[in-house]
Amino acid sequence: MAQSVTSMDTRHEAHHDTFKLLGFWIFLVTDCIIFACLFAVYAVLRTHTDGDLTGHELFEVKGFTAETFILLASSFTSGLASLAMHKGNKKQLMAWLAVTVLLGMSFVGLEITEFAKMAAEGATISTNAFLSSFFTLVGTHGLHVTFGLIWMIGVMVQIGRHGIDHLTKEKVTIVGLYWHFLDVVWIFIFTVVYLLGVM
Repeated sequence: MAQSVTSMDTRHEAHHDTFKLLGFWIFLVTDCIIFACLFAVYAVLRTHTDGDLTGHELFEVKGFTAETFILLASSFTSGLASLAMHKGNKKQLMAWLAVTVLLGMSFVGLEITEFAKMAAEGATISTNAFLSSFFTLVGTHGLHVTFGLIWMIGVMVQIGRHGIDHLTKEKVTIVGLYWHFLDVVWIFIFTVVYLLGVM
């Protein structure tokens, strides 16, 4: 009887995990749709500048290259955190997650600085259609990164309290996937928005 109850509990837990993972993938798919729509809007409006304040005039290669390097590095450290987790090394896991958070905060800081500098030059979300689509697309990604940082810090607090167990392993894996997803989206922003913008 006890074995039967244990078996049922295990099956229930497995089903619960499957539903949680399925829910996360559905969330990612909806996010993909949102970004696809924002990219499509940007592609249509990128030339609607009224002849002033174009991407070529506003974008600084040094700035968006630094943002790209930092976000790619954070994706790498997130992967190192996963490796440390699978080895059961809590200290390394926390260290790599902390580095990932710091890199993510640096990315957000650079993005805010970029936006503030553009606004000081008169390039705001209401200046023209190109800037409306630019700030909406890049700003939405920035908000996602900020949400990911809060999520990652929350996972670190749970690891600090409970250590590496089944639940925290699952949370580190999911937040890691989310972080890699943001990295992929940024590669598209880097290529479609910034590189094409300065050409």
